[in-house]
Amino acid sequence: MKILVVNAGSSSLKYQLYDMTDESVLAKGRVERIGMDTAILVHEPTDKPELKEVSEILDHNVAIKKVVDALLHSEHGVIAAINEIEAVGHRIVQGGDLYSESVLVDAEVKNGIKSLFDLAPLHNPAHMMGINACEINMPGVPQVVVFDTAFHATMPEKVFMYPLPLRLYKKHKVRRYGFHGTSHYYVSQVAASMLDKPVEDTKIVTCHIGNGGSVTAVVGGKSYDTSMGMTPLEGLMMGTRCGDIDPAIVPFVMGKESLSLTEVNFMLNKHSGLQAISGGSSDMREIIEGMNNGDKSSKLAYEMYEYRIRKQMGAYIAGMNGVDAIVFTAGVGENSAPLRLDVLSQMTWLGVEVDPELNKIRSGEPRLISKPESRVKVMVIPTNEELVIARDTHVIVKNSLVNHK
Repeated sequence: MKILVVNAGSSSLKYQLYDMTDESVLAKGRVERIGMDTAILVHEPTDKPELKEVSEILDHNVAIKKVVDALLHSEHGVIAAINEIEAVGHRIVQGGDLYSESVLVDAEVKNGIKSLFDLAPLHNPAHMMGINACEINMPGVPQVVVFDTAFHATMPEKVFMYPLPLRLYKKHKVRRYGFHGTSHYYVSQVAASMLDKPVEDTKIVTCHIGNGGSVTAVVGGKSYDTSMGMTPLEGLMMGTRCGDIDPAIVPFVMGKESLSLTEVNFMLNKHSGLQAISGGSSDMREIIEGMNNGDKSSKLAYEMYEYRIRKQMGAYIAGMNGVDAIVFTAGVGENSAPLRLDVLSQMTWLGVEVDPELNKIRSGEPRLISKPESRVKVMVIPTNEELVIARDTHVIVKNSLVNHK
């Protein structure tokens, strides 16, 4: 079965085409600047030359048509006919408490996703545009939605509830949901296999550190706690997001700076975090370079960022009453050896002993970076959220076809 995995944003989308016979990627690509006459398609077939086109792409319907055309292209394509695509899997950021697992798309599911627009106004509407565009361009092809929040549906009530008036939860579903679920699920499963223990017997802290970042406590293969909350703003200091702050700061700053709700929300999400403290950059490589060159703002940004990751990890180790492994993943987690070393060098109390030389290696493969005698294993595991989506889609569509026979 060939499965197209789509991650649709408001002005861009990413895609990968999988052949599930061996889980190989036939092609991947992205469409950027949707809504403009200078939109860009970058199509990367695995064993053929890259295709890059600049053209007018005014909506997601046209974007998906361009993707299909690229997959069928005489020189750059990887399929001979559109009916070779037997299913489409979509990443959906917010499933609320409606969806605790991936599901086949139907009218009821569409309405469910729409009902969650208020909880993810920047993401779910764009995902819905992607679903509708695939329906138009690939009529009759089954579609599956895989939710970022689903892995965290196992969090206990004492963890996901906020200490706010209960009616806010009952009326508006104000609670913690967590995100990056497909990533935390994937790397925790790989980590359990590397520990050579049944996943049910493991306690793992997974650190998904990219421009956005979250830490998850995984007990027995299930999410027990995670740092993001009702929205992806809670938790760690991130590239442009503030993470945890005193909530009273919001009305205080609104009054002092005469900011609207929209403006303060934009500040917290787009003009805070590393970018705000460093003086302009949210790129960890640039911040480390600035720090090494003596820039005080870069140094402060780095130290705040590192400390908050370590503090969150420590909280979850206490919450789980121990830990077997610590996992780093995503852009910064996989690639920033200095950050990993600084985080781990302050966790010797736990029995963590990192191997500096192993930590420097960039292999693109799951690997241990702790010394053999380390009481807690430390791993770098490249995440693969698209593969999780493809696998869920494959299983659900196969089961659906069996049930309809």
